[in-house]
Amino acid sequence: MEVIADFHIHSKYSRATSQDMDLEHLYFWAKRKGVNLLGTGDFTHPAWLKELKEKLIPAEEGLYKLKNQDNDFFFRFIITGEISLVYSFQGKTRKIHYLLILPDLETAEKINTQLSWLGNLSADGRPILGINSQEFLKIILSTSREVILVPAHIWTPWFGIFGSKSGFNSLEECFGNLSQEIFSMETGLSADPAMCWRLSSLDRTTLISNSDAHSPKKIAREANVFEIEKEKINFSEIRRIIKEKDRKNFLLTIEFYPEEGKYHFDGHRQCQVSFPPKETKKYNGLCPVCQRPLTIGVLSRVEELADREENFLPKDRIPFKKIVPLEEIITQVLHQSSLGKEGEMFYNKLIDSFGNEMNILLKSEIKEIEKTTLPEIAQGIERVRKGEVFIQPGFDGQFGKISLWQLEEKEKKENFQSTLF
Repeated sequence: MEVIADFHIHSKYSRATSQDMDLEHLYFWAKRKGVNLLGTGDFTHPAWLKELKEKLIPAEEGLYKLKNQDNDFFFRFIITGEISLVYSFQGKTRKIHYLLILPDLETAEKINTQLSWLGNLSADGRPILGINSQEFLKIILSTSREVILVPAHIWTPWFGIFGSKSGFNSLEECFGNLSQEIFSMETGLSADPAMCWRLSSLDRTTLISNSDAHSPKKIAREANVFEIEKEKINFSEIRRIIKEKDRKNFLLTIEFYPEEGKYHFDGHRQCQVSFPPKETKKYNGLCPVCQRPLTIGVLSRVEELADREENFLPKDRIPFKKIVPLEEIITQVLHQSSLGKEGEMFYNKLIDSFGNEMNILLKSEIKEIEKTTLPEIAQGIERVRKGEVFIQPGFDGQFGKISLWQLEEKEKKENFQSTLF
């Protein structure tokens, strides 16, 4: 059975999140997206944990479902959360985010008891704790050795373990003699597995990809695809597959175009200056407009730490596919900034026809899609599948832009739109 998993999301109790990030909306949108294993996020927040205990019932070992959940679609929740550590190490302030994937709610309660001594868990769904990474890992391992601790969005400048602003140069530098306990890493939106393959030190880890969603519609902009026999779907099997990098059961990851991430290129948002690594070196890392330091992005940081050339392919790699969310494709076709009434009509009709977004983006025949919607929407989906997109990379906290058509093609499309509506 195919299992599409998104482990890293946030609840309505995290800052800058939609109030629709509750279990009911998450379930509704997971079905529309095609996700059948979804992290709960934010297990450390007392109010959210209370909701999880009230509204979820145990299913398979370590997995949960909503009370009164429909049985027409296999769907499970898995207990997850993100922790922010802020501490000083070797004369530098470190700010590192970690994703935790837990074996059950009982473990969540035990961990919360330990962490409540270190910070205010009620302040945010992603709590900030003043403890170093090695001590934090010791606490987690002493509570349960089954917990999967994953460095989150590993390349982002301020909060990634390898980030240019507050990160480390290696797992060993961060975790010392406990570094072997880390067996999985999250690529993050601004990087893809191919960029990570350039570091031989990461070969022993399994790369996973998740949405880090702050609203339900953002679920599965990145995800993981497993193939597991239905009777074997449980926490222990998922942990085994990730730890062993089992390519028979871990089929692929689904990726954002990394250029669309907020920190792909170097740059200075205030001056709207953006550079690839070679250009940054020409300016000695300074903004040519205001002479302040540029925010060094993911691509430069990968270049700095890499010991392999671009396009290197490890033998035991998990493959990946890049997607552009269906909503984004439709809005580009309709030349709109967000999904209006017309866009929702096309979106809903496609979902009704093909079941979910993953089917539409990755599996359904383009000729069949053309029968259901505008030819340009089908063409946009086909272009994304072939990688025929035009990219303006993100930088310094500003998302990049993926265009499915060049300027002259856009003008033709806009003329088409004016006649259509």
